[in-house]
Amino acid sequence: MRRTAASAAALAGALLLGGCGSGDDAKADLSVSGAYMPQPVSDMAAGFLTVANDGGAADRLTSVTSDVAGSVTLHETVGSSMREAASLEVPAHGRLVFRSGGSHLMFEMLKREPKQGETVDVELHFAESGTVKVAIPVKPATYRPADGH
Repeated sequence: MRRTAASAAALAGALLLGGCGSGDDAKADLSVSGAYMPQPVSDMAAGFLTVANDGGAADRLTSVTSDVAGSVTLHETVGSSMREAASLEVPAHGRLVFRSGGSHLMFEMLKREPKQGETVDVELHFAESGTVKVAIPVKPATYRPADGH
């Protein structure tokens, strides 16, 4: 009987420790790809990119800053309309996609007009992962990437 109780306690302890894990998968692991800005034709511009999260915990994009604009806001598609969002989730093992016709970054009060061939430096601010810097290339106003985003 004692041996069974001791074995059960050891097994319970091992399961408890195994459930804790090393913590490596319990945080966000973010990367950015496919970034571009169509050359603006007014005092505003849109930005598109994909934030991938290969980690085991979600994160939130809380704001975006750039020295090229007075403000950069997050816009999401809800049904068939757009609205400004205070933050957007990057799900664990998932993606947050900003694409033409869908969710996007809106650069407002441009301080200068970015031209095709230049890059625009932005900082993506996340609730848990901190700041990620991205250089967004400026493409022709009619640019549509091959992957459709």
